Amino acid sequence: MKEIIPESELIINPDGSVFHLHLRPDQLTDRIILVGDPSRVDMVASFFDSKVFEVSSREFHTIGGTYQGKPIMCLSHGIGPDNIDIVINELDALANIDFSTREVKEERRSLTLVRIGTSGALQPELRLGTPVIAEKSIGFDGVLNYYAGRNSVADISFEEDFCNSVGWNPLWAKPYVVDADADLVERIGRDDMVRGVTISAVGFYGPQGRQLRLPLANPDLNQRIEAFRHCGRKVTNYEMESAPLQGLGRLMGHKAMTVCSIIANRMNSDANPNYKTAVNDLIGTVLDRI
Repeated sequence: MKEIIPESELIINPDGSVFHLHLRPDQLTDRIILVGDPSRVDMVASFFDSKVFEVSSREFHTIGGTYQGKPIMCLSHGIGPDNIDIVINELDALANIDFSTREVKEERRSLTLVRIGTSGALQPELRLGTPVIAEKSIGFDGVLNYYAGRNSVADISFEEDFCNSVGWNPLWAKPYVVDADADLVERIGRDDMVRGVTISAVGFYGPQGRQLRLPLANPDLNQRIEAFRHCGRKVTNYEMESAPLQGLGRLMGHKAMTVCSIIANRMNSDANPNYKTAVNDLIGTVLDRI
């Protein structure tokens, strides 16, 4: 018996598009570049050979076209792990649910998802402009904890070691640790990229140890994270989306990874607000390799 998805669980707009992204199944491509900033979609699409469609809804901006003769699209997800939960679920629905019958398809379609972002380094040797692949990602957000099978895609020993080593605050969501797709990492990553362990934080200020007017509950957390080692591996950088992307991707059978350009170093207290040149170069590199 085929599984039917109720209208309340998957909202389909009158034009046949999925609720938040406003994309139709016929517009979906197998290769997708994800970015946070809606305006960065235009930067990515400037590399395309052709542009077939453009859709904007809230922070979700999509341009589909071709690159080197192959279909591809770029989609902005906005800021934060909650947005990733929306984006990956709706992309998967476009791929694996029949919108006319609401039936889950028997044959699964696997998407290739590469997020290109910006990040803050947690190790002093990571220079500004360095591309860092989230080969492993630590989710501080808790999104993956709401899904069955979470432990089947998580590195449990890493999680336990991390929580014990940094003195994890029990008031926060339990961290989860997930790997990027290994084949995709091999395809995108070369000697010009660092393979790191990336934290996905649930916010930009307090959750990443930034203090403005409000004092922090655990002000020395970043120092503990910097000193942490698991099987010789250290945490390299902070951002806000790689863990739910890679975790949900693995649960759903999609290939997913994140690569970020370092625009600030938290340990050295330096930053480069004029980072667009490095990001532009990274976009060209990823498009050539995806």
